[in-house]
Amino acid sequence: MSWMAWTAPTGLFFIGIGLSLLLLTLAELRWPTVLAKGFLPLATTRGDRFFISLLSAAFIHLFWLALIPWDVLLGSAIALVWAGLVMTKG
Repeated sequence: MSWMAWTAPTGLFFIGIGLSLLLLTLAELRWPTVLAKGFLPLATTRGDRFFISLLSAAFIHLFWLALIPWDVLLGSAIALVWAGLVMTKG
């Protein structure tokens, strides 16, 4: 794995994604998901909303770094709020 520069934030990011997928799997086993229509223009499942949240977070971070490259933590906070909104109301 020497081809990738593993840092603590990178490791925490991938651990967080893995734990999120584990929690989604456990939630799916306990409470099977159904299609829901929220503010997104399509009916989605819990997994769909999680995937949309991850993609949105990536784009939010890219736009944030393109516009304001000096403080990514505020961009991360915006991405977390957006992900929470998509997961609950999307």
